[in-house]
Amino acid sequence: MPPYNAVTKSLALPDGRQISIETGKLAKFADGAVVVRLGDAMLLATVVSQPSQREGVDFLPLSVDYQEKFGSAGKIPGSFQRRESRLSDYEILICRLVDRILRPMFPKDYHYEVQVMISLISADKEVQPDALAALAASAALSISDIPFAGPISEVRVARIDGQFQINPKTADIARADMDIIVGATADSVAMVEGEMNEVSEQEMVEAIQFGHEAIKQQVQLQLDLAAEVEKSKVKREYPKYDENEELKKRIHEAIYQGAYDVAKSGNTSKAGRKEGFSAVKKQFLDQLLLEQPELDMKMFSRYYSSAEKKAIRDMMIKERTRLDGRQLTEIRPIWSEVNYLPGAHGSALFTRGETQSLTTVTLGTKLDEQIVDQAMVKGYNKFLLHYNFPAFSTGEVKPNRGPGRREIGHGNLAMRSLKKVLPAEDENPYTIRIVSDILESNGSSSMATVCAGSMALMDSGIPVRAAVSGIAMGLVQDKETGEYAVLSDILGDEDHLGDMDFKVTGTEKGIVACQMDIKIQGLSNEILTNALLQAREGRLHILREMAKTISAPAAELKPHTPRSTKVLVDKEYIGAIIGPGGKVVQQIQKDTNATITIEEKDEKGHVYIYASNADDMAAAVSRIRGIAATPEPGETYTGTVRSIQAYGAFVEFMPGKDGLLHISEVSYDRLPTLEGVLTVGQEVQVQLVEVDKKTGKFRLSMKSLLPKPEGYVEPSERPDRGPRPERGDRPDRGPRPDRGPRPDRGPRPERTESANNDSQNQ
Repeated sequence: MPPYNAVTKSLALPDGRQISIETGKLAKFADGAVVVRLGDAMLLATVVSQPSQREGVDFLPLSVDYQEKFGSAGKIPGSFQRRESRLSDYEILICRLVDRILRPMFPKDYHYEVQVMISLISADKEVQPDALAALAASAALSISDIPFAGPISEVRVARIDGQFQINPKTADIARADMDIIVGATADSVAMVEGEMNEVSEQEMVEAIQFGHEAIKQQVQLQLDLAAEVEKSKVKREYPKYDENEELKKRIHEAIYQGAYDVAKSGNTSKAGRKEGFSAVKKQFLDQLLLEQPELDMKMFSRYYSSAEKKAIRDMMIKERTRLDGRQLTEIRPIWSEVNYLPGAHGSALFTRGETQSLTTVTLGTKLDEQIVDQAMVKGYNKFLLHYNFPAFSTGEVKPNRGPGRREIGHGNLAMRSLKKVLPAEDENPYTIRIVSDILESNGSSSMATVCAGSMALMDSGIPVRAAVSGIAMGLVQDKETGEYAVLSDILGDEDHLGDMDFKVTGTEKGIVACQMDIKIQGLSNEILTNALLQAREGRLHILREMAKTISAPAAELKPHTPRSTKVLVDKEYIGAIIGPGGKVVQQIQKDTNATITIEEKDEKGHVYIYASNADDMAAAVSRIRGIAATPEPGETYTGTVRSIQAYGAFVEFMPGKDGLLHISEVSYDRLPTLEGVLTVGQEVQVQLVEVDKKTGKFRLSMKSLLPKPEGYVEPSERPDRGPRPERGDRPDRGPRPDRGPRPDRGPRPERTESANNDSQNQ
């Protein structure tokens, strides 16, 4: 009998596949540990919470780590150390998917460190593990004694051939025109993220509702599992906040109206509003400290923040106006500029209110593609978008330690949005890198990146199908009355104080990407639909403002942008183009200043050529086509004399192809020698007369291109002289006289390689 008591629960997906959750077999020292399985894919999720709280911590120190073990897919990492190291961007994005839905599910006063670790321990090429990670994390929390307001779960909803599917197979996802991850509790949706092909707002709502129904079943599965785990039945106790209801009431009464008035003043400056709220706080605090010198400042800050937050939220619901004086649907002022950076291949400066993005586009060659080496994916990526958020953009001082999880997440959302309008891969030879540097930030910097990136792409001359804009929507809801206000183009403060951050990007035709985080439970379909429709109006307004600066892709690339073309050749010519050790292609690049890359695909050689001007491009294309072309007898070529022999000249009439121009084919006149007639390096017009079927050698002629002299008779047309007499009929000349011994001529000189070649070609 095994030394463990495992508990397993399973659930059938609509397509018949089984999801199972098992606990009690692995990682028993963790506060909670489960293995989630679908097909051959297995995820191990563990959760541990510290029993004591760190001094001075007044927030939830939650960390979520997701990692794919290369051994799960039978692979060895390609890194120098040949081991898993720092998380990839892909793994970080999954960490964010899980973190964003778990974090609101902990009690607000639970400030004990919590670590969630999720590992892909067995891979299945037909199962995408990102849709199982949150389920695994929630199940581990649900069977533990850690306070948790779950369960929750996430599912992938993809529309394939017009039908919604839950967690479809990997091969089918490629056909989907909608691909989103939906996260929810049994009662309400809490998180949505994904991409789609210009779909309508109603289609988005239908997809979210479809995913929520599947999540309800997975939530019940976790409840059934937890019911059989003794540890989960009693959650751990922890010290709660000390409460002083009298102080809480006094603070609320003293500052509520002052904060309400500052919020209502409509000050358009972030700094100005901050000064106004600070003045209200300072005036009351100075008075209170005189009365209570031993005031608990942590308690005061907590009560003051709660009162200020309620005053601002009440003002927005009652007055139907915003902190900066805007109406609920009003977009901040927009101004933009393209070609701001003359050295970039494309650039745009986009400013909306107090948020500003300076974005560049760089067009590179196939050599610049990103190498992707993951447990389940290996290949190349030719579209990159990097989002940078320096501290000065918010007036702060912080060391620059490279991109964090927030930067990677915002960049991924913008990348998903813009890739939907790029030309097809076969039509785009470039590796494209977009970099957005946020210079000012007061809300919606990721959406500013989408707008600036779209404009910079058009400025670069990339033939995008349409312009893309993005908008961040907010929500303020009164739980008691049910009243709410949906906010378009939210400020940073509105994001912090509100109940929702819903980012939507799209073209005039529809939505292409979204990211929604909801901080409250019970978001109704009515609110969700209103938010999407209001977002559409704002998105179209922003597109119109962008069109005032640039409305279509530039007709021409920038002068300093590398030009690109692709030449298709039969695959048997790939080796000839590359040459021994790459000598041929390297010589072409050296002679033409072009960059050339070659790959075999679909039984063809795809030769990509990049050059900075038309002459270099034409020269490189000519060389490539010359190598890959098939010489046709009867065709005329411009060749170069490579060597001259007594019997004729060797002419390179196509790149890498030499033919013999016999001395008798140079002119209609009989030439005793070619001296003074041809020189090495001379360009000549020749006609390919014949290709020897056995040897493949080429016979050339200059004479055939010249006008035939009057009265000239071809040797084959001259009068017949009759048969040549047989040797036996010739008169007897007698014995040959003895010439004596042959003088010694010494050793015969060795034949050079060129002489051997010349002899073979004769």
